[in-house]
Amino acid sequence: MASKVAPSANVAVTRDTPDTISVSGELTFATAQKALADVRAAIGQANATTLDLGGVSRADSAGLACVLAILAETPDLAVARMPDGMRALARVSDVEPMLAGSR
Repeated sequence: MASKVAPSANVAVTRDTPDTISVSGELTFATAQKALADVRAAIGQANATTLDLGGVSRADSAGLACVLAILAETPDLAVARMPDGMRALARVSDVEPMLAGSR
């Protein structure tokens, strides 16, 4: 059973399994700061190995920065199901190599 860690406006952070933290909703300038705090808290509560972005419906540069900050702090965390738009933004922003371990 999924446990909700924290909702934040139009974004939610949940722990679906002990090793996965999922982000869903909009990961944008309006929600990224709170989402970052929520993901940090979830990482502190669980031994997560995967950040699942499959539920992210919309992301902007602040959302991408949020993901990059999480990866900088938790380098062993793998990113799964990154939305195509976020991956394209990473490519044009020339930060895609920083996401090398993402699936």
